[in-house]
Amino acid sequence: MKTEDTRKPVSGQIVRVRTRHWLVEDTAPSPAGTWLRLSCVDDDAQGEALEVLWEAELDSQILDTEAWAQIGQKGFDDARQFVAYFNTLRWHCITATDPRLFQSPFRAGIRVDAYQLEPLKKALQLPRVNLFIADDVGLGKTIEAGLIATELLLRRRVRDVVVVCPPSMLKQWQEELDSRFGLRFEILDRDYVEHIRRDRGYAVNPWDTFPRFLVSQRLLIDETYAAPLRVWLDNLRPGSLLILDEAHHAAPASGAKYAIDSKITRAIRDLAPRFEHRLFLSATPHNGHSNSFSALLELLDDKRFMRGVPVLKSSLDAVMVRRLKEDVRVVAGGFPIRRVVQVDREDLSADAPELRLAEWLDAYATVRRERFAAATKREQTQGALILSTLQQRLFSSVEAFQRTLAAHRRAMEKVWAGETAARANISATDLAQLTAGFDNDDERGQLPI
Repeated sequence: MKTEDTRKPVSGQIVRVRTRHWLVEDTAPSPAGTWLRLSCVDDDAQGEALEVLWEAELDSQILDTEAWAQIGQKGFDDARQFVAYFNTLRWHCITATDPRLFQSPFRAGIRVDAYQLEPLKKALQLPRVNLFIADDVGLGKTIEAGLIATELLLRRRVRDVVVVCPPSMLKQWQEELDSRFGLRFEILDRDYVEHIRRDRGYAVNPWDTFPRFLVSQRLLIDETYAAPLRVWLDNLRPGSLLILDEAHHAAPASGAKYAIDSKITRAIRDLAPRFEHRLFLSATPHNGHSNSFSALLELLDDKRFMRGVPVLKSSLDAVMVRRLKEDVRVVAGGFPIRRVVQVDREDLSADAPELRLAEWLDAYATVRRERFAAATKREQTQGALILSTLQQRLFSSVEAFQRTLAAHRRAMEKVWAGETAARANISATDLAQLTAGFDNDDERGQLPI
């Protein structure tokens, strides 16, 4: 039978009350018992104050120095077991300071390929992680970004992480970071903001409510979400990491030196310098315009790059990782060689949908070319790109062609109705409608060329 502890705490002792550990700061007798003023010593509530009546508390316990007398009563660990434990502690201490040793690959719930450690290695060698991962589609840019974010969190170099991606990729990013790396991210959207305001009040800043967020690129151009983010970041938020997926969307679309930035370009230009660390992801970093590429790199690291100034290879190698599947296949293998084999079908009737649609599309292409015969070179190029997209979608499937053709028809109906301002913008509007369904490089890469 357990004997009841009749001792009373004194100032300076550690007690266990209400499942937490407390430091006794002051005691005093009272008619109802012994009054205590306590201060919590647990990590998740350090300094929290509490006043209690000692005799009225259930399951209270004084934790005094007598507990040290129990050490060694059960004997000591085997030497091999103790050495393993000691080496584990030493390994954790070393890897927190040595950039050549990694922790995150051993804490990820996936099999990591050797080539996926290259971005992590380069990131840890940078004083501030300003890195551009431009690997080919299918090489695992999401995994590489997750490894870097996990490593920085383990090393206490990062506390807050914001992932900016296309709207269609939000759920995929959230699921992969949770299942593969154990990192829980909240999607900051209208529903989340309304939920926070119901629980905590209208004046609360939603960015203050969680350390890791996923947000759509489209919301960054909305002041409803961008203004609180700027307040949260201030001029510079130490320990913050920005991961920008499909970063090429933030590049100016034109190669002109004084081209007007898009809304997303201006938003990233304003927000990116406020993060201590920046990580850009894109399989298509270069759009063919050198000035646009240098402007994108300036968003990543404005100390190394400047818009309008040629990009030096030595400066680019320090902040960019770019591998194609062919490069990885030679070194590590694992990626099958794609062979295009022509299959001739002779059993199709003359009125088969695939054949008839191809004939009609060819006739439509002829009409478009005649229409743009006297147009500028830029308009002709944009018109040709629209036709190429229609052809690609037809080669993909009849259903895919139907969706793209419907978007094209809606755009042209607006033009015919006079809702567009100038003829020079017709091709640009048409192109935006056509490409609206492709939110990432993976979807574009699935189209046959």
